[in-house]
Amino acid sequence: MKRGLIGLLAALAACSSPEEMSAAVGPAAGAQAGAAQTTGSKAPARESAQTALERRLAADAKPFVMDEAEQDGEAQRIFAYSWPRQASAIPGLVSVLATDRDTRLAEQKSEWEDQRLGCSPDSGACRNNSIEVNWQVISDTLRFLSLSSSIYSYAGGAHGNYWRTSLVWDREAGEALEPQALFASPGALGEAIRPRVCRLLDREREERRGEPAPAGSSEWPYQCPGMEDTVIFLGSASGTRFDRIGVYYAPYVAGPYAEGDFEFTVPVNAAVLRAVKPVYREAFAAGS
Repeated sequence: MKRGLIGLLAALAACSSPEEMSAAVGPAAGAQAGAAQTTGSKAPARESAQTALERRLAADAKPFVMDEAEQDGEAQRIFAYSWPRQASAIPGLVSVLATDRDTRLAEQKSEWEDQRLGCSPDSGACRNNSIEVNWQVISDTLRFLSLSSSIYSYAGGAHGNYWRTSLVWDREAGEALEPQALFASPGALGEAIRPRVCRLLDREREERRGEPAPAGSSEWPYQCPGMEDTVIFLGSASGTRFDRIGVYYAPYVAGPYAEGDFEFTVPVNAAVLRAVKPVYREAFAAGS
């Protein structure tokens, strides 16, 4: 069940809250749009870039929330899926998310059926199955809507698993993209951000573990994960261009489950700008 939207998009062509990540890499509340046109003239009413984007949404663009539960004796199946009104305002994106929802639901029902058939009569936990997917806005610019999802899954055992995924909707092209697809290659983006991120990760692991990581170790749980194990969130402090990057590692990726997940935010710098594909260059700006 841990298959994310990457596989889904290919077919069509996991704890920190999303609110905390949105606060870190999302639009600043004070980002201003508009200014006095002439010296001495009365300045027009100002509104934030985010408010301007919200204002253009259709009145009938509502958040989507699905909660489904099914009981079979002591066995229980729970499925929840949601996305924000910004996504509801984009029919093409709704189609992508709805397909992801339906695919996950069908897989869960099949898995739950197998669980009930294969579960020992004296074991209750293995009959329970839960999936929760919650999409949230990271940033919203004129061209791009950047989203992250928080996913929780339980299919029996000692505990459930949780992780995060992300996507960027390109309004101009009318397509959903993996954030890393906006860069020349995962390697190019990795060269631009990993030195900073790896330092932040080592500091955080040292704080959680109470001891420093062995210098230069490439062995789990001391290694700095590669880009194939890194989830990227594209954020904007101004609400106009991507100027910060969120980096996320799910449990087990950078340490044992008990340590939880790890996430960091780094500003876009010259190295990151060099790694951006030319076609998307205007969508990025240096951050601070």
